[in-house]
Amino acid sequence: MGRKSEDREGLWLSDNSDKARLRAAENARRNRAEITAALSHGKVSRRDLVKWGLFSAAGIMAPIGGLNPFVRPLSGVTFLDGGGGGGGGCSQVPTGLSPSPTFGVAPFSQPMPRFDVLQRNPVSILNPAPQAQSNQTQQPVDPALVGGQTGLTGPIEGRPPGASWAHQRFAQLPPQVAIEVTTKPCIANTSYNPGVTSDLNSGINPAASLAPRVHPNFPVQNSNRIWTFNGTFPPKLGQMRYGEPVLFRHHNALPTDITNNGGFGRFTLTTHEHNGHHGAENDGFTGAYFWPNQFYDYHWPWVLAGFSSINTGATDPRAGAPDGNGGINKLPGDWHETMSTHWFHDHMFTFTDQNVYKGEAGMNNLYSSLDRGNEALNDGVNLRMPSGSAKDWGNLDFDVNLMVADKAWDSNGQLTMDTLAFDGFLGDQMTVNFAWKPFFNVYARRYRFRILNASVSRFFAFALSDGSNFVQIGNDGNLLPRTVNLTQTDQLGIAERYDIVIDFSRYKAGQTVDLVNLQQMASGQLPGQVLSVSQATSGSSCDPCVGGFLRFKIIGPPPQQDRSVDPSGNGQGIVLIPNPTFPTAVRQRTFRFDDNGQPTTSDPITSYANSGRWGIRTSNNGIEGETLSADYGRISAQPGFATSEIWTLEGGSGWDHPIHIHFEEGQILSRNGSKPSPAESGRKDVYRLHPNGTVVLQLQFRDWGGMFMEHCHNTMHEDNAMLLRWDINNAGQPFLNPLPTPISKPTGVTFETPDDILPSA
Repeated sequence: MGRKSEDREGLWLSDNSDKARLRAAENARRNRAEITAALSHGKVSRRDLVKWGLFSAAGIMAPIGGLNPFVRPLSGVTFLDGGGGGGGGCSQVPTGLSPSPTFGVAPFSQPMPRFDVLQRNPVSILNPAPQAQSNQTQQPVDPALVGGQTGLTGPIEGRPPGASWAHQRFAQLPPQVAIEVTTKPCIANTSYNPGVTSDLNSGINPAASLAPRVHPNFPVQNSNRIWTFNGTFPPKLGQMRYGEPVLFRHHNALPTDITNNGGFGRFTLTTHEHNGHHGAENDGFTGAYFWPNQFYDYHWPWVLAGFSSINTGATDPRAGAPDGNGGINKLPGDWHETMSTHWFHDHMFTFTDQNVYKGEAGMNNLYSSLDRGNEALNDGVNLRMPSGSAKDWGNLDFDVNLMVADKAWDSNGQLTMDTLAFDGFLGDQMTVNFAWKPFFNVYARRYRFRILNASVSRFFAFALSDGSNFVQIGNDGNLLPRTVNLTQTDQLGIAERYDIVIDFSRYKAGQTVDLVNLQQMASGQLPGQVLSVSQATSGSSCDPCVGGFLRFKIIGPPPQQDRSVDPSGNGQGIVLIPNPTFPTAVRQRTFRFDDNGQPTTSDPITSYANSGRWGIRTSNNGIEGETLSADYGRISAQPGFATSEIWTLEGGSGWDHPIHIHFEEGQILSRNGSKPSPAESGRKDVYRLHPNGTVVLQLQFRDWGGMFMEHCHNTMHEDNAMLLRWDINNAGQPFLNPLPTPISKPTGVTFETPDDILPSA
C-alpha cells in the first residue's frame, strides 16, 4: 500500500462494503455535490468555504461528518473492509464519491474505439476568412452572459484584439489547412471517421451511430455531463504535417446558462496545443478564454524550433516533411527538435481540471521526414516506426492513440467529479478513449501505441500482464535519442505521453494479453507503491484502478508483411533523434512547488485569491520570493528572446507534482543530482518532481514572443492554485515590456497593467 494521507484509513469503497458505510458515502457525495455545483455556478467561492469552516486556509477539508468522506458520520457502526483486500491500511474509505456501478457488465466486453480523425479542409471554406488580428465584428450578446442585460454586443472572435495578439508571421506562414471544431454538449456520433478499416478497429462499424456512453450496456450520458470537441465520442485526432500551417477554428457552442453544466465545468474555453512551438496567441493562455457563441482562430504553423536561426537555407532532409509523393519537403530549423505526439486540451483559469475531465481533450499526431507514418518508405531518413504503408504519410493502421484516464460516475451512470478534492481527484474506474475497460484486436505484428495520461490527478505505470518486453520510443512529444527495452514503464505523470512499440508476433491467434496499471494510489497528492505484475493482477490491491484495463486479442497473422523497423535493436536499442546542442545559458532560475500559496494580489478576474492550497516560489537571480498562488496578471519571469536558461524545479515533502512548461521543450540535465534515466533522456515538456525531488533542465526561448505559463499538471493543483505566467522579453514590437494582461468578457477583451512583476524577473 502507498503512503497514507494524514489520519485517513484508506481511500476506496467497493460494492461489497458495509451498507451503512455505502449509505454514508452516498450522503456525503450528495452534500459535496451541492457545494461543487455552487462553486461551478459562481454562487460561492473557495474563500466562502474557508469562512464557513468547511475548509482550512490551506485548502484541507474540515473533519465534518456527512460532508468529509474521511470522517465516520455515524456512531456505534462497525465499518468492514470493503472486500478489496490489501490489508495494511486498506480499510476502504471513499475519495468523496460512492463506488461507480458497472451494471453487471464484465470488463473487456466492448471494443476500444480508435480516435475520430478530424477532417482537413481547404482554408477557403472558412467563413469569415481568417485574418492576422482578431475579428472584432460585432454580434448580439446573449443576456444570460451579462446579467440579463439586453442590447449589448460583443466580437464574434474571442481572441484578444490588437497587434500584440495578432498571429505572428501570419503572412510568412499562411494557413494551408483548415480544421474546424465545435465544443458542445454530447450527442450521438453519426459521422465517425477512425481512419482505418473495421478489422483494424476491432470490428466497429463506423457507419453505425455511436452513443455517448462509456460502454454499450451503460446509460447514455446526459448532455450536460460530457462536453467534447464536436460533442461526440470518441476523442478527436488531428493529423498535422511539418511545414503545413493549420488554422484550427474552435467554436464555443456550450449553453449560456452557467448552471446547465451537470454540477461541474465552466462554459468559457481556451485551447492549449501541448506543447506546440507556436506564438503565445495560439498557446491557449489561461486568461485568453472565449465565450459561448464566439470562436477563436488558432494558427498552428508547425515549424521546427530554431527555424529563424538554424538551417535557414533548408538544406538538410532530416529537417523536413513528407511531400505526399514519396519525397521530402526540406524545411528550415533544427531536425533534432522534431516532435511527434501532441495533445490539445482546455486551459480555462481554475477550471482546467473540470473541463478536461468532461471531455475537452484530443490528440495531434505530427508527421515529419523522420517520423513519416509510412513504415515501408526506406529512404535513409524515415525511421519506419509501425504505421502501415497505403498512403505516403499518416497511416494509422498500426499506429494507435490511447487516451488513458480514470473516471467516476454516479448511481445513474452519469459522469461525476469531486471538485472539492483540492489535493487531487482520483476516479475508481479506468477508461481508454473514453471506453470502460475495453478490448482491442491486434494482428501478430508490431504496433506503435501513443499513450497519453489524460487523468486529473492519477499517475500510472504500465506493463503487460505476462511480464513480457516492449520498447519505449518516445517521451512526451519527442522520440528518444535511443530506444529503451522495458518490461514496465516509469511512472507516467499527468499529461505525459509515452510512445511504446509492442511486438505481438510472439503470440498465436486466440491468445490475449492485458495492458496493466501497476501504480497504486492512496492520495491525489502523490503516487504510492508501484506493484509487481503479479500483485497488480491478483485483485488484492485496495486501489480499484490497479490491474488490467485494456485487453489485446490476437486475431492472427497480419494481412501484409510487417515492414517496420524493429526498435529493440536486439536488446540494445536503436538511435532515433539525438538531443540538440544548447547554447551557453545566460541565467539560472529556481521554482519551488509548495503548499500554502499566498494570494498577494486581489484582481477579481486574474488572481486566485480564494485561499488556494498550492503555490510556487520563484527565485530570480538569487532573489528568493515567497510561495504565491496563481495570478495570470503577475509576471514571474521574463527570459530574454534568443537566449537559453537553466531552470531548477524543486518539490516539497508529501506530494508529487508533474510540472509542465509551455512553449519550449527542455532537456533534463540532472534529477536529484544524477543523470536522467534513458527513458527520460530526451526532450520533455512535463517533469515529474517526486517528493523532495529536484530537476535541473535547460531551455531556449526563440522564434516567437508573448506570454506563456508554467504549472503543475495535476490539474487539481494547477487550479488551486499552482500556476504562474512568464513572458519572453525583448522580442521586439509589438511585444513591449511589460505585456498588458487580457481581461476577457462577453462584450470583448480589454487589457490592464500587470498586477505584479517579481523582482529581477
